[in-house]
Amino acid sequence: MTPATHRASLTLPDESTAKRAVEALSEAFYEDQAAFAAFERPDGRWDVTVHFAEAPDQALLRDLIGQAVRQDVAASMIFDTVEAKDWVKASLQDLVPVPAGRFVVHGQHDRPKIPPNKLGIEIEAALAFGTGHHGTTRGCLLLLDHVLKAYQPRRVLDLGTGTGVLAIAAAKALHGKVLASDIDPPSVRVAAENARLNETSPLVDVIRATGFAAPRFAADGPFDLVLANILANPLRQLAGPMARHLASSAQVILSGLLTHQAPAVIAAYRARGLVPLRHLKIEGWSSLLLRKVK
Repeated sequence: MTPATHRASLTLPDESTAKRAVEALSEAFYEDQAAFAAFERPDGRWDVTVHFAEAPDQALLRDLIGQAVRQDVAASMIFDTVEAKDWVKASLQDLVPVPAGRFVVHGQHDRPKIPPNKLGIEIEAALAFGTGHHGTTRGCLLLLDHVLKAYQPRRVLDLGTGTGVLAIAAAKALHGKVLASDIDPPSVRVAAENARLNETSPLVDVIRATGFAAPRFAADGPFDLVLANILANPLRQLAGPMARHLASSAQVILSGLLTHQAPAVIAAYRARGLVPLRHLKIEGWSSLLLRKVK
């Protein structure tokens, strides 16, 4: 049973403003005092939510946001209490298996339901973002299934792995090694645990890394296939480094971007010698398949 928490939430116009708000709040509270979340909405605005174990000082929070952003934004902040609830149990009740080509993402409670001709990927809702129910994850899995029907990459990278669902899917389908990386230490632990749960630990090597800075990328590359389900801005910034770590004719699956952001991401990669092959649109989110041509 998750105990009741106190919540503060606000909506901000763009990513940079959301970052300023989160930075201001995170500097004022220790990690064990508050938990922060920021998500982009389909309309391009950002929702920022902060959970507190104890009732926060509302005047202090409004003052922090007023200084970091604007006073009118601070005045719009909403405070409420989230009731005590077994959120894991509640999530699992609604978490049905998600088919995506040859793959089916499911929770432990649905393990017996997976057909023998499908590759089951077991991801628990309690662990982290990336259960397969988000349109970006499903889009990546569908594109991965499409790619593997005619292409057998030897060197595979899952950049920004999250729960490890894409790395696990690639390892199961290829029976080969996959390098998975994430900037977030908890995600690295979760992905490694999910690889163990799915009996792919010998194949999925999870490391903590920012972008392509770690020596492992040069050692394991150049890559024949890269999966990157992150966000539009980081994807644009990574276009150059990614192109330098790709083998000739390598294929790249990108997601985590809203449909209106896809043209800018495609342009960034086209400038580095990658051309788009397929574009899936699911629930307002885009997933792209590109190939390196030079």
